[in-house]
Amino acid sequence: MQSNSSPKIVIIGGGIAGLSVAAALRDWAAVTVIEREPHLGYHASGRSAALFTETYGNRLVRGLTLASRQAIVEGGFATHRRGALHVGWRGDDAAIDKLAGELHALVPSVCRLSAAELHALVPVIATEATCGGVYEPDAMDVDTARMLASCASAVKSSGGLIRTGEEVRAISLDGSAYRVETSAGIYSADIVVNAAGAWVDVVAGLAGLAGLGFRPKRRTAFLFDPPAGMDIAGWPLVVDLHEQFYFKPDAGRLIGSLADETDSEPCDAWPEDIDVAIAVDRIEQATSMRIGRPSTPWAGLRTFSPDRTPVAGFDPRLPGFFWLGGQGGYGFQVSLTLARLSSALMRGLPLPRDVTALGVTAAALAPDRFLVPA
Repeated sequence: MQSNSSPKIVIIGGGIAGLSVAAALRDWAAVTVIEREPHLGYHASGRSAALFTETYGNRLVRGLTLASRQAIVEGGFATHRRGALHVGWRGDDAAIDKLAGELHALVPSVCRLSAAELHALVPVIATEATCGGVYEPDAMDVDTARMLASCASAVKSSGGLIRTGEEVRAISLDGSAYRVETSAGIYSADIVVNAAGAWVDVVAGLAGLAGLGFRPKRRTAFLFDPPAGMDIAGWPLVVDLHEQFYFKPDAGRLIGSLADETDSEPCDAWPEDIDVAIAVDRIEQATSMRIGRPSTPWAGLRTFSPDRTPVAGFDPRLPGFFWLGGQGGYGFQVSLTLARLSSALMRGLPLPRDVTALGVTAAALAPDRFLVPA
């Protein structure tokens, strides 16, 4: 339980980044999470494709993902062994062979499928249309709502505070303590954690800091019905090799997406009709499925740093201001490890050995990699 002598840490942002780090800090700090929206996980965290895949992202993201598997499984957040399949088309043989080699070296269970094997796994893709694919059998569905709720519960049970419906309006350093002014009151903190998702650069500006160049990117998705009489329960996530679309089973229906990355200002993202229409056309062209009019389209912002690697560390320009952003489309599969790393960094401790063994370093995550030396 927190005591009056514990360091006070205010975390700005109630998505999976903010909640997971709050849960990791709760044993040694007095934690307050401030979320502008009325509900936790309102933006990107509530609009995730909810898949854990060890082959997604750059080298450092994959290291963070590998380090997170045990916590996700033991926490009960992995709900189904889904699998993930990259599909190549006629003429893509060399590219598929290359990808299979690269991913197998990283994750030994990854294998190259022939066109016939791919068709047997996903019958709506014709054998004559594909050169086969790259299959990651151990990719898992993730219960994102459960992970958010578990982190929030851990924070509250240890005496931490979670405030929703409060907008941060100003951040200032008064001596050795921060003054965080919100629409509902004022908080004092020894450390401020900027975990504001698409708004991380905006929050930095409230503290008088120039942003690091984070880029929110819109991604659109929708639901549609599978072909009549076809059992889709065993289908994997299906991703076009060229990332032109993906589809994935979800509670008896299918999620489809353009796999788009459209630059956006920080906002409550909404789907564009043209993006939905293009995704429908691409999926129909690549498969025997006829989608017609999809239902309940939505969009979310996936926010990346300039090098597409998450940022976790203190800003050298302002003591006690800690960045935790740029989790992009990897949030739920890396957040638990980033929370552990962030806790160590805030306490001045070495990073956990299981993480550094995977090639993850503090320097690779540090915000000062984007700052020009004075």
